[in-house]
Amino acid sequence: MNEELKRRIGERRAAVDGELIALSNALHADPELGWQEHRSSAAVADLLAAHGFAIEQPYLGLETAFRAVCNPGAGFTVGFLAEYDALPGLGHACGHNLISAMSAGGAIGLSEVAREAGITVEVIGTPAEEGYGGKIELLERGAFTELDFALMAHPAPVDVAEAEPFAVAHWHIQYDGRAAHAAAYPERGVNANDAFIIAQTAIALLRQQLPKSVRVHGVQTRGGEAPNAIPERTEGRWYVRAETTEQLLELEQRVLKCFEAGALATGAKLTVTPEGGRYSEMRTDLEAQELYRANAIRLGRDFDVDPVAATMNRASTDMGNVSLIVNAIHPYIGVGGDASNHQPAFADACVGAVAEQTLRDGATALAWTALDVALGRS
Repeated sequence: MNEELKRRIGERRAAVDGELIALSNALHADPELGWQEHRSSAAVADLLAAHGFAIEQPYLGLETAFRAVCNPGAGFTVGFLAEYDALPGLGHACGHNLISAMSAGGAIGLSEVAREAGITVEVIGTPAEEGYGGKIELLERGAFTELDFALMAHPAPVDVAEAEPFAVAHWHIQYDGRAAHAAAYPERGVNANDAFIIAQTAIALLRQQLPKSVRVHGVQTRGGEAPNAIPERTEGRWYVRAETTEQLLELEQRVLKCFEAGALATGAKLTVTPEGGRYSEMRTDLEAQELYRANAIRLGRDFDVDPVAATMNRASTDMGNVSLIVNAIHPYIGVGGDASNHQPAFADACVGAVAEQTLRDGATALAWTALDVALGRS
């Protein structure tokens, strides 16, 4: 039975290849940042609506989130997750255009057999993955709780079946001092830029005492307005990553003390504002992961890759938070080449012939895996 259903899934996906590629290319050409993905989310939802999915958008009060449903009320509910936000200055250098197209293609393919297989097929459009935690916001509003299985595939340099993302906290850092003429009245100023320099120096020294898997990094987005004016305000965005949420909570306090040191030394006022909730580590459904691996190999994907290249795929994702409440997988699927995520060349690799084959393989492997899981557990 499975083989016949998989054949039909593959044929249905192939029938919409042109639409999926057009969707991916359109998203890539028109990148939108987190919480601003109005055109992108509408494009994904419109494609699903054209293939029989009922659309709810906005979803749970979030303008750029949506929920698409086919065959509601069946015994087993599968949720394909779609991401479509881009990176500032880099566009789709993390391949979210392909994520949306693969999830839409997988859902459309699976919808071909949903009724006879007893599956409700959903696609949930999840905004603002790049640092703002759109899935966490959706979780807090009650999303994902009705799913029996959630899945998506993420572009990367090579294929890796199991995601091992870091837990991460995202902070906006701000120092407020007092402006003064840097030559005439320097003693009247409180230098907010000095505070940032002290904090970054403290963080650099702290790194030698941290576990090798921990990451602390960020950028200063505002450093001052004029060289002859003592900076009154400085701002930045900083990430702290660790193996687990437990380790992250301990690490956060050490890094915060570095920022506090900048305020203490200069007299500037420090304000730390979380940018969304903490991303959790991933709890992968190992049985489903192996089903995905087998389906992907059947399609010609290769998981026999350089171990060093495989470990380069360690980033962070709010899919980890979803995996805490729903059985889930988040495999990486390779687009080839020498570039890696968050490089301009990787954005280039997420369109073109190789990316289109990745899209086809990813959509089919996800749909076949969802079918295997549903028939094995329903």
